[in-house]
Amino acid sequence: MRLDFAALGGAEAYRWMAATVTPRPIAWVSTCSADGIDNLAPFSFFQIVCDEPPTLMISIGNRPDGGEKDTLRNLRERGELVIQLVSAAQADAMNATSAPLPRGVSEFAHCGIETAPSERVAPPRVADAAVAFECRLASILPYPAEAPNHHIVFAEVLLAHIDEAVLADGRHVDPAKLDLVGRLGGAGYATTRDMFQLRRPG
Repeated sequence: MRLDFAALGGAEAYRWMAATVTPRPIAWVSTCSADGIDNLAPFSFFQIVCDEPPTLMISIGNRPDGGEKDTLRNLRERGELVIQLVSAAQADAMNATSAPLPRGVSEFAHCGIETAPSERVAPPRVADAAVAFECRLASILPYPAEAPNHHIVFAEVLLAHIDEAVLADGRHVDPAKLDLVGRLGGAGYATTRDMFQLRRPG
């Protein structure tokens, strides 16, 4: 099979890329609006981009109507966020927060998700998240520049909260205990329960 992406529409290109670039980690992002309304939303275009300074990246697509999502609007207003990782036990709650709620409605309250206060930033944390990164906004890059339909968000990590229950020896994360989920194509998700080791040569 050969796919000429120049001949594909955006939805079709997304379908093929999202079904093949898998599994993708999920950033469960909490932000706060200038009016003090908390927001919580998942994004699977998510990755580490730098260790000095420690920086994470999220790509936020526009709404179907072309408008900006609340997460992006809140980042422009407050410049702060918390990025949580999603365990298998939290998959249903995470999925519930992807619903297109009206602006001004908090997913925390709507979905019954307990919060915990952050230390360095205003947005709250998901109380039972095993890993939460408190971050400040480093930059927002519209893409593509001539007609942006995504915004690449670079977030500098200020502080991490890691549940000691997912540590193997008090110093290292045990991926089996972390038990994260990743995004596949369509409605599919994967877990990180099946693992193997490869040591780099040399």
